[in-house]
Amino acid sequence: MKLYKLLWSKLLIYLLLFFALLFIGIIGYMLIEDYTFLDALYMTVITLASVGYAETSPLHTSGKIFTIMLIISNLGILTFVLAKVSGFLFDGEFRKLYKQLKMENNIDNLEGHVIVCGCGQNGREAIKELRKNDIEFVVIEKEENPVGDEILYYINDDATKDEVLLKAGIKNARAILITLPNDSENMFVVLTAKELNPRISIICRASKDTSVNRLKTAGANNIIMPDKLGGVSMANMVLYPDVKEFVDVMSTYQNNGNKISEIIPTKTQTLQMLNAWQNSGATILGIKTESGEYIINPNPAYIIDLTDRIIIIGNTDQTSELKKII
Repeated sequence: MKLYKLLWSKLLIYLLLFFALLFIGIIGYMLIEDYTFLDALYMTVITLASVGYAETSPLHTSGKIFTIMLIISNLGILTFVLAKVSGFLFDGEFRKLYKQLKMENNIDNLEGHVIVCGCGQNGREAIKELRKNDIEFVVIEKEENPVGDEILYYINDDATKDEVLLKAGIKNARAILITLPNDSENMFVVLTAKELNPRISIICRASKDTSVNRLKTAGANNIIMPDKLGGVSMANMVLYPDVKEFVDVMSTYQNNGNKISEIIPTKTQTLQMLNAWQNSGATILGIKTESGEYIINPNPAYIIDLTDRIIIIGNTDQTSELKKII
């Protein structure tokens, strides 16, 4: 339906020009040749259609000149329209438009996807990880697509606009990653996203320490400061090089398929009863409570609450097995 509307908008200018020319022809013949309305309409139609029927009465010199101008004008409009239509159909514009509309329809049907605002260095790294984990995502970026056709869903627009976030399917999204370079823009997107979807998980980039509390107050669930993390990482390379290397390995796919992931529990039990490693091969690293507190290397007597988030490490099979019993 959208495609038909766009095609109609392409032809609308021609129709408007044609009816304007038809109106001018009718008025012209009525004034110059003193034709009745019906005769003037008939003369204008056969002139514009170039069917070659005889005029209703012999034309005066001024009427002949007017007819010539009418024919030339009609040929000019027809040439203009044919050039536009052929260019639209054969120069790739139609294909590009069809592809865009198809993509927008697919985005409308997405559920549980992730929205990535900004396709800078941080955004690209996030996209790589989402793709590796087969998570559907929509990218919003002001500039033309900087990574080519490898992004399936891409919106070339401003992420601070409500209508753009709605177009990206924010009401059905599970998370939004905000990686814009400007903290004030990030703040605006956080506020808008929280208003449009109060349940959405918001992960936001910050450049300044002073922005962290403001972004959290605005509704961001997690704040990432890439510059600060980079400095800490460099210092850890000096202080604890092996530990840092181990963490880097666990953050990539160079570890025989093992990765750190999160599991939502489905029943209440102690960690000792769960016996995760014995029953699945996965290891529980920590627990995030409903209040946001992290319990690292929890005691076996700890009772799992349904609001907890269990942080584990294991390969795909081990993670799947643990999800069955946790």
